[in-house]
Amino acid sequence: MELVKEKAPPEPQLKGIVTRLFSEQGFFLQMQPDGAISGTKDENSDYTLFNLIPVGLRVVAIQGVKAALYVAMNDEAFLYTSDVFTSECKFKESVFENYYVIYSSTMYRQHESGRAWFLGLNKEGIIMKGNRVKKTKPCSHFVPRPIEVCMYKEPVLHEPEDKLLKSSRSPTMNSEERARSLERQRRAAESSTEREAS
Repeated sequence: MELVKEKAPPEPQLKGIVTRLFSEQGFFLQMQPDGAISGTKDENSDYTLFNLIPVGLRVVAIQGVKAALYVAMNDEAFLYTSDVFTSECKFKESVFENYYVIYSSTMYRQHESGRAWFLGLNKEGIIMKGNRVKKTKPCSHFVPRPIEVCMYKEPVLHEPEDKLLKSSRSPTMNSEERARSLERQRRAAESSTEREAS
C-alpha cells in the first residue's frame, strides 16, 4: 500500500511584526473581539496586539491579533474592521518628523485638496473620522512598540464588493450613520445585480 505524501503548506514569506501602537494622546490602539476599535490605557491587554503585515512599499495591513480582523477605512473616511483583506485595508506607513509614525489610507483622500486621510485617536481615546485627522496633530501620531518579528502569508486581496457579503463592523459610526451606510450598500448591490441581469 502506497502512502500518499501530504503537500506541506506554502511557507509564509512576508516579514512583519507583532506590535502595540501607542498614540501620542496616551492610549494604545485596541481591537475588541467584536471588531470595535478604540484606545485603552491598559498596556498589557491582548487586544492591543496587532500584526503589521507589509503589503507594498511602505504599505501595511493592520490586523488585530485576537480578533483576526483587518483595520480598514471606507470612502466616507470611517474606520471599520473587515474579515477579508481588501484595498480599503491598506495603509501607508510614514515616519513623521518627530519620529512618530502616521498611517494614511492608500485608497481615499480629500477630493479637492488631495490631503490624505489618517488613522487617529482623540483625547478620549475614541477613533476619529480619517478626514478630520491632521498629520501634524498628536491624534495621528503613533509609536509602534514591537513585540516580535513574524513571518506572514501574503493576504489574499478581495474586491471591495466581496466585503459586502462578509460582515463588516463600523465602530466609528453611530447607529443612524450605520443604517444609512448599509442602505447605500444594499442599493449599490441591487443596482449591480440588475445591471448583470439586463
